[in-house]
Amino acid sequence: MYTTEIKPHKKLLDIDLKGIWHYRDLYYMYVRRDIVTLYKQTILGPLWYIIQPLFTTIMYMFVFGGLAGISTDGAPQPLFYMAGIVLWGYFTQCFNTSSDVFGTNANVFGKVYFPRLVVPLSGITSGLLKMLIQLGIFVAIYIYYVLTLPSGTLSINASILLFPVLIVMIAMHGMSWGLIVSSMTTKYRDMKFFVQFAIQLFMYATPVIYPLSVAPEKYRDIIALNPLTPIFEAFKYGCFGCGSLDWSGLLYSAIFMCITLFISVVIFSRTERNFMDTV
Repeated sequence: MYTTEIKPHKKLLDIDLKGIWHYRDLYYMYVRRDIVTLYKQTILGPLWYIIQPLFTTIMYMFVFGGLAGISTDGAPQPLFYMAGIVLWGYFTQCFNTSSDVFGTNANVFGKVYFPRLVVPLSGITSGLLKMLIQLGIFVAIYIYYVLTLPSGTLSINASILLFPVLIVMIAMHGMSWGLIVSSMTTKYRDMKFFVQFAIQLFMYATPVIYPLSVAPEKYRDIIALNPLTPIFEAFKYGCFGCGSLDWSGLLYSAIFMCITLFISVVIFSRTERNFMDTV
């Protein structure tokens, strides 16, 4: 048994880490809810986790690889597009879960106390399970190409070991940006619609459907400023040998992540004190 004493926040950065651990059962419940209820009462159920990336990959192959003729830097088109889809899907899952924390959970937040960060953290975890399922499809397609293509066509290298780090960075970027948006949309509701539109356009500023090397020279530096760019490039470099492993870019992305995460938690902590007055 334990007693929780609720006090006003006195520090700029006051995170109830102990409370998050105490409410771990609630965290697990949220994770289970996100997974079970998403496709509840659907015919195909969890198969949508597989169908969505597969059909999206086929569409990208037809539109960007076929009609537009965008290069994939020598990597097989299904693998190249699937790699981008898996990573981008996880980023948007983390962002969307975090960007509407206050709006979606206002009824619960107004009745009982628990650390509010439990909700976005549980969304990141449930999204990770979905991503791992899709990653399994990617691995299956990868093995197929390794067995059918000439030896040495696909060159996996040691940088693939960075994959867990890249996933954590994607999750933290998505959550931190989402928390900032969630805090701002408690007062400015129309911003939610703008952000939903903007995040769709943001995909084209990220090397999801194209390698950075084929971007026009005048736009390449701008795309490189995107903190997600070195993450996507590093993953594709580890899997295919194409793309680039830019350590300075990854360091820039990590610093950007730490700054935005700090800012987002500060804003989130301040907003949760009185958001019920505006939601």
